[in-house]
Amino acid sequence: MTAGGTTTSSGVRRNPTPSLLTALLAEGLDPGYAAAAEDRERNHSLHRPLHATAWCVTGALVLGLIFGIAHAESVDRSPGTEQVRRDILTQVDAAEARGADLAVTRDDLLARTDAARTAALAGDAEGAAVLDRIGDLEQAAALVPVHGPGVSVTLTDPAARPDLSDRSRPGAGANPVVLDRDLQAVVNGLWNSGAEAVAVGDVRVGPGVTIRQAGGAMLVDNQPVPSPYVVSAIGQPSRLQTGFVVSDAYLRMSGVQQLYGVGFALDEHDDITLPGATAREIRSAREVGGQ
Repeated sequence: MTAGGTTTSSGVRRNPTPSLLTALLAEGLDPGYAAAAEDRERNHSLHRPLHATAWCVTGALVLGLIFGIAHAESVDRSPGTEQVRRDILTQVDAAEARGADLAVTRDDLLARTDAARTAALAGDAEGAAVLDRIGDLEQAAALVPVHGPGVSVTLTDPAARPDLSDRSRPGAGANPVVLDRDLQAVVNGLWNSGAEAVAVGDVRVGPGVTIRQAGGAMLVDNQPVPSPYVVSAIGQPSRLQTGFVVSDAYLRMSGVQQLYGVGFALDEHDDITLPGATAREIRSAREVGGQ
Protein backbone atom coordinates (compact mmCIF):
# COMPACT_ATOMS: atom_id res chain seq x y z
CA MET A 1 0.00 0.00 0.00
CA THR A 2 1.19 3.49 -0.79
CA ALA A 3 0.04 6.94 0.21
CA GLY A 4 -1.74 7.34 -3.13
CA GLY A 5 -3.83 4.07 -2.83
CA THR A 6 -3.41 0.27 -3.08
CA THR A 7 -1.66 -1.75 -5.77
CA THR A 8 -2.83 -5.24 -6.80
CA SER A 9 -0.60 -8.16 -7.83
CA SER A 10 -1.26 -7.32 -11.46
CA GLY A 11 0.21 -3.83 -10.97
CA VAL A 12 -3.12 -2.00 -11.40
CA ARG A 13 -3.55 0.91 -9.00
CA ARG A 14 -7.07 1.11 -7.45
CA ASN A 15 -8.74 3.90 -5.52
CA PRO A 16 -6.15 6.54 -6.30
CA THR A 17 -6.17 9.53 -3.97
CA PRO A 18 -6.80 12.83 -5.87
CA SER A 19 -3.81 15.14 -5.95
CA LEU A 20 -5.99 18.10 -4.75
CA LEU A 21 -7.08 16.14 -1.72
CA THR A 22 -3.48 15.18 -1.06
CA ALA A 23 -2.47 18.85 -1.28
CA LEU A 24 -5.20 19.88 1.16
CA LEU A 25 -4.09 17.20 3.65
CA ALA A 26 -0.43 18.10 3.28
CA GLU A 27 -0.87 21.90 3.30
CA GLY A 28 -3.60 23.32 5.51
CA LEU A 29 -3.46 26.92 4.16
CA ASP A 30 -3.66 28.33 0.68
CA PRO A 31 -0.31 29.64 -0.53
CA GLY A 32 -1.85 33.08 -0.88
CA TYR A 33 -2.39 33.37 2.87
CA ALA A 34 1.25 32.60 3.48
CA ALA A 35 2.36 35.19 0.93
CA ALA A 36 0.11 37.83 2.55
CA ALA A 37 1.41 37.01 5.99
CA GLU A 38 4.96 37.24 4.76
CA ASP A 39 4.23 40.61 3.15
CA ARG A 40 2.81 41.96 6.41
CA GLU A 41 5.84 40.75 8.29
CA ARG A 42 8.04 42.71 5.94
CA ASN A 43 5.87 45.84 6.48
CA HIS A 44 4.88 45.89 2.82
CA SER A 45 1.60 47.46 1.80
CA LEU A 46 -0.52 46.95 -1.26
CA HIS A 47 -0.47 49.96 -3.59
CA ARG A 48 -3.06 50.69 -6.27
CA PRO A 49 -1.42 51.42 -9.58
CA LEU A 50 -0.90 55.11 -10.10
CA HIS A 51 -2.39 55.17 -13.61
CA ALA A 52 -5.72 53.71 -12.37
CA THR A 53 -6.06 56.41 -9.72
CA ALA A 54 -5.25 59.08 -12.32
CA TRP A 55 -7.98 57.78 -14.64
CA CYS A 56 -10.57 57.84 -11.83
CA VAL A 57 -9.69 61.43 -10.92
CA THR A 58 -9.79 62.49 -14.58
CA GLY A 59 -13.19 60.87 -15.10
CA ALA A 60 -14.61 62.56 -12.01
CA LEU A 61 -13.36 65.95 -13.22
CA VAL A 62 -14.84 65.45 -16.68
CA LEU A 63 -18.25 64.45 -15.27
CA GLY A 64 -18.22 67.43 -12.92
CA LEU A 65 -17.39 69.74 -15.82
CA ILE A 66 -20.22 68.33 -17.96
CA PHE A 67 -22.81 68.70 -15.19
CA GLY A 68 -21.57 72.20 -14.43
CA ILE A 69 -21.90 73.31 -18.04
CA ALA A 70 -25.40 71.77 -18.34
CA HIS A 71 -26.53 73.53 -15.16
CA ALA A 72 -25.10 76.86 -16.29
CA GLU A 73 -26.87 76.59 -19.67
CA SER A 74 -30.20 75.72 -18.05
CA VAL A 75 -29.91 78.68 -15.67
CA ASP A 76 -28.98 81.03 -18.51
CA ARG A 77 -31.83 79.72 -20.70
CA SER A 78 -34.59 80.07 -18.08
CA PRO A 79 -34.85 83.89 -18.14
CA GLY A 80 -34.86 83.85 -21.95
CA THR A 81 -37.59 81.21 -22.09
CA GLU A 82 -39.77 83.14 -19.68
CA GLN A 83 -39.25 86.32 -21.68
CA VAL A 84 -40.23 84.55 -24.90
CA ARG A 85 -43.35 83.21 -23.19
CA ARG A 86 -44.33 86.69 -22.00
CA ASP A 87 -43.75 88.09 -25.50
CA ILE A 88 -45.97 85.41 -27.05
CA LEU A 89 -48.75 86.07 -24.52
CA THR A 90 -48.50 89.78 -25.25
CA GLN A 91 -48.82 89.12 -28.97
CA VAL A 92 -51.81 86.86 -28.38
CA ASP A 93 -53.55 89.52 -26.28
CA ALA A 94 -52.84 92.15 -28.92
CA ALA A 95 -54.18 89.88 -31.67
CA GLU A 96 -57.36 89.22 -29.69
CA ALA A 97 -57.83 92.95 -29.11
CA ARG A 98 -57.40 93.65 -32.85
CA GLY A 99 -59.86 90.86 -33.63
CA ALA A 100 -62.43 92.37 -31.26
CA ASP A 101 -61.98 95.82 -32.82
CA LEU A 102 -62.36 94.37 -36.32
CA ALA A 103 -65.52 92.52 -35.25
CA VAL A 104 -67.03 95.80 -34.02
CA THR A 105 -66.09 97.49 -37.28
CA ARG A 106 -67.57 94.60 -39.26
CA ASP A 107 -70.89 94.76 -37.39
CA ASP A 108 -71.06 98.51 -37.92
CA LEU A 109 -70.41 98.16 -41.65
CA LEU A 110 -73.00 95.38 -41.93
CA ALA A 111 -75.58 97.58 -40.23
CA ARG A 112 -74.80 100.43 -42.64
CA THR A 113 -74.99 98.08 -45.61
CA ASP A 114 -78.37 96.73 -44.51
CA ALA A 115 -79.71 100.24 -43.99
CA ALA A 116 -78.50 101.36 -47.43
CA ARG A 117 -79.92 98.24 -49.10
CA THR A 118 -83.29 98.70 -47.42
CA ALA A 119 -83.42 102.36 -48.43
CA ALA A 120 -82.60 101.50 -52.03
CA LEU A 121 -85.03 98.60 -52.47
CA ALA A 122 -87.99 99.37 -50.24
CA GLY A 123 -89.43 102.04 -52.54
CA ASP A 124 -91.28 99.71 -54.94
CA ALA A 125 -92.96 96.30 -54.98
CA GLU A 126 -90.15 94.60 -56.89
CA GLY A 127 -87.54 95.88 -54.45
CA ALA A 128 -89.67 94.80 -51.49
CA ALA A 129 -89.88 91.29 -52.97
CA VAL A 130 -86.10 91.23 -53.29
CA LEU A 131 -85.76 92.30 -49.67
CA ASP A 132 -88.10 89.53 -48.57
CA ARG A 133 -86.07 87.01 -50.55
CA ILE A 134 -82.83 88.29 -49.00
CA GLY A 135 -84.38 88.08 -45.53
CA ASP A 136 -85.37 84.46 -46.09
CA LEU A 137 -81.86 83.60 -47.26
CA GLU A 138 -80.30 85.34 -44.25
CA GLN A 139 -82.58 83.39 -41.94
CA ALA A 140 -81.57 80.14 -43.62
CA ALA A 141 -77.88 81.09 -43.34
CA ALA A 142 -78.31 81.93 -39.60
CA LEU A 143 -77.06 85.47 -40.19
CA VAL A 144 -79.88 87.11 -38.24
CA PRO A 145 -80.08 87.11 -34.42
CA VAL A 146 -83.14 85.25 -33.14
CA HIS A 147 -84.86 84.63 -29.83
CA GLY A 148 -87.62 82.43 -28.50
CA PRO A 149 -88.38 79.49 -26.19
CA GLY A 150 -86.12 76.48 -26.23
CA VAL A 151 -83.73 74.25 -24.30
CA SER A 152 -80.07 74.19 -23.43
CA VAL A 153 -77.66 71.28 -22.98
CA THR A 154 -74.67 71.96 -20.72
CA LEU A 155 -71.53 69.82 -20.86
CA THR A 156 -68.85 70.46 -18.24
CA ASP A 157 -65.37 68.96 -18.04
CA PRO A 158 -64.68 67.37 -14.62
CA ALA A 159 -62.34 69.16 -12.25
CA ALA A 160 -58.72 68.43 -13.16
CA ARG A 161 -56.82 66.28 -10.71
CA PRO A 162 -53.48 67.72 -9.49
CA ASP A 163 -50.47 66.33 -11.34
CA LEU A 164 -47.87 65.83 -8.61
CA SER A 165 -45.27 64.70 -11.12
CA ASP A 166 -44.97 68.12 -12.77
CA ARG A 167 -46.49 70.92 -10.71
CA SER A 168 -44.26 73.54 -12.34
CA ARG A 169 -45.89 73.19 -15.76
CA PRO A 170 -48.91 75.49 -16.20
CA GLY A 171 -52.09 73.57 -16.85
CA ALA A 172 -50.54 70.21 -16.02
CA GLY A 173 -53.13 67.48 -15.83
CA ALA A 174 -55.92 69.67 -17.27
CA ASN A 175 -56.72 67.33 -20.15
CA PRO A 176 -60.22 67.89 -21.56
CA VAL A 177 -62.72 65.04 -21.31
CA VAL A 178 -65.52 66.50 -23.46
CA LEU A 179 -64.53 65.94 -27.09
CA ASP A 180 -65.51 67.74 -30.26
CA ARG A 181 -67.52 64.73 -31.42
CA ASP A 182 -69.53 64.96 -28.18
CA LEU A 183 -70.57 68.51 -29.02
CA GLN A 184 -71.22 67.50 -32.60
CA ALA A 185 -73.50 64.69 -31.44
CA VAL A 186 -75.43 67.04 -29.14
CA VAL A 187 -75.87 69.67 -31.88
CA ASN A 188 -77.03 67.06 -34.40
CA GLY A 189 -79.37 65.55 -31.80
CA LEU A 190 -81.03 68.92 -31.21
CA TRP A 191 -81.37 69.54 -34.96
CA ASN A 192 -83.01 66.15 -35.37
CA SER A 193 -85.35 66.92 -32.45
CA GLY A 194 -86.79 69.94 -34.25
CA ALA A 195 -84.51 72.85 -33.33
CA GLU A 196 -84.97 75.98 -35.45
CA ALA A 197 -81.67 77.61 -34.42
CA VAL A 198 -78.65 76.34 -32.47
CA ALA A 199 -75.64 78.01 -30.88
CA VAL A 200 -72.64 76.73 -28.90
CA GLY A 201 -71.75 79.33 -26.32
CA ASP A 202 -71.93 82.66 -28.12
CA VAL A 203 -71.27 81.17 -31.56
CA ARG A 204 -74.22 80.52 -33.85
CA VAL A 205 -74.18 77.21 -35.72
CA GLY A 206 -75.00 77.75 -39.37
CA PRO A 207 -74.04 76.29 -42.75
CA GLY A 208 -70.32 75.62 -42.99
CA VAL A 209 -69.68 76.00 -39.25
CA THR A 210 -67.28 73.41 -37.84
CA ILE A 211 -66.78 72.10 -34.30
CA ARG A 212 -63.32 70.72 -33.65
CA GLN A 213 -60.55 70.52 -31.09
CA ALA A 214 -57.05 71.91 -31.55
CA GLY A 215 -54.39 71.67 -28.85
CA GLY A 216 -56.97 70.96 -26.15
CA ALA A 217 -59.11 74.01 -27.08
CA MET A 218 -62.66 73.64 -28.39
CA LEU A 219 -63.15 75.68 -31.55
CA VAL A 220 -66.59 76.50 -32.93
CA ASP A 221 -66.38 78.29 -36.26
CA ASN A 222 -62.66 78.77 -35.42
CA GLN A 223 -63.58 80.65 -32.25
CA PRO A 224 -62.46 79.25 -28.86
CA VAL A 225 -65.31 78.20 -26.56
CA PRO A 226 -64.38 77.34 -22.94
CA SER A 227 -65.97 74.75 -20.65
CA PRO A 228 -68.77 74.56 -19.59
CA TYR A 229 -70.12 74.17 -23.12
CA VAL A 230 -73.70 75.43 -23.37
CA VAL A 231 -75.54 74.27 -26.48
CA SER A 232 -78.71 76.36 -26.87
CA ALA A 233 -81.56 75.51 -29.23
CA ILE A 234 -84.70 77.47 -30.08
CA GLY A 235 -87.89 75.52 -30.72
CA GLN A 236 -90.86 74.01 -28.94
CA PRO A 237 -89.35 72.99 -25.56
CA SER A 238 -91.47 69.88 -25.01
CA ARG A 239 -90.75 68.57 -28.49
CA LEU A 240 -87.03 69.30 -28.16
CA GLN A 241 -86.80 67.56 -24.78
CA THR A 242 -88.74 64.50 -25.90
CA GLY A 243 -86.77 64.10 -29.10
CA PHE A 244 -83.39 64.67 -27.47
CA VAL A 245 -83.94 62.28 -24.56
CA VAL A 246 -84.47 59.36 -26.94
CA SER A 247 -81.59 60.34 -29.25
CA ASP A 248 -78.21 58.65 -29.54
CA ALA A 249 -76.56 61.85 -28.29
CA TYR A 250 -78.40 61.64 -24.97
CA LEU A 251 -77.42 57.99 -24.50
CA ARG A 252 -73.83 58.80 -25.44
CA MET A 253 -73.50 61.69 -22.97
CA SER A 254 -75.25 59.76 -20.20
CA GLY A 255 -72.59 57.06 -20.54
CA VAL A 256 -69.79 59.62 -20.58
CA GLN A 257 -71.28 61.23 -17.48
CA GLN A 258 -71.29 57.94 -15.56
CA LEU A 259 -67.85 56.80 -16.72
CA TYR A 260 -65.85 60.03 -16.59
CA GLY A 261 -67.80 62.38 -14.31
CA VAL A 262 -68.67 64.86 -17.06
CA GLY A 263 -71.38 67.37 -16.16
CA PHE A 264 -74.48 66.82 -18.30
CA ALA A 265 -77.69 68.82 -17.87
CA LEU A 266 -80.77 69.48 -20.00
CA ASP A 267 -82.77 72.63 -19.12
CA GLU A 268 -85.87 74.34 -20.50
CA HIS A 269 -86.07 78.11 -21.07
CA ASP A 270 -88.93 80.47 -21.82
CA ASP A 271 -86.79 82.78 -23.95
CA ILE A 272 -83.33 82.29 -25.46
CA THR A 273 -81.45 84.86 -27.53
CA LEU A 274 -78.98 83.57 -30.11
CA PRO A 275 -76.57 85.80 -32.06
CA GLY A 276 -76.26 85.79 -35.80
CA ALA A 277 -73.57 83.75 -37.50
CA THR A 278 -70.61 85.35 -39.21
CA ALA A 279 -71.21 86.11 -42.88
CA ARG A 280 -68.66 84.61 -45.25
CA GLU A 281 -67.61 85.83 -48.64
CA ILE A 282 -69.40 83.88 -51.37
CA ARG A 283 -67.40 83.44 -54.55
CA SER A 284 -69.83 81.20 -56.42
CA ALA A 285 -73.30 79.77 -55.76
CA ARG A 286 -76.21 78.15 -57.53
CA GLU A 287 -79.77 77.43 -56.58
CA VAL A 288 -80.41 73.94 -55.26
CA GLY A 289 -81.87 71.83 -58.05
CA GLY A 290 -80.67 74.25 -60.71
CA GLN A 291 -78.31 73.46 -63.58
